[in-house]
Amino acid sequence: MTNTPATVQIPAFSVAGIAVRTRNSEEMSPAIARLGGLWDRFFSQSWERKLPSRGDDGRIFGVYSGYESNEQGAFDVTAGVAVADPDLALTVPGAARVDIQGGDYLVFTGQGDMPQMVMDTWVRIWHFFAENPQVQRCFSTDFEAYEGPENVAIYIGVKP
Repeated sequence: MTNTPATVQIPAFSVAGIAVRTRNSEEMSPAIARLGGLWDRFFSQSWERKLPSRGDDGRIFGVYSGYESNEQGAFDVTAGVAVADPDLALTVPGAARVDIQGGDYLVFTGQGDMPQMVMDTWVRIWHFFAENPQVQRCFSTDFEAYEGPENVAIYIGVKP
């Protein structure tokens, strides 16, 4: 786990899977939180295997998009995999697609037990931006990339 995020240039790519719309304030309340259920459904229904045209990238993604405003507003979260032909992936009933915007991203990494390590990494992200107001988020697409059950890299789109 690194405290200083790396800066990377990401090319545009597509992710397909299943999606929900939520907001951070709702995720703090177990009675109305949606993200745990999204991930439970993704894995219990084997979405990582049922999508045609899966790309070569073996990671699982959690993509944040459709931002209403900033981290306080509503946003979409898609649990999915990278796909080479996003239109073909949408032939699966219930599938959703999101296009990752190409551009500059800061990468924050986390290790440990799920889901706490993801929550801890997001807290570090929020602190980083609070302490570095000169770095501005795009609020277009951000994504979590999972290479295994105990490792996450969270990519936050930033303005050049």
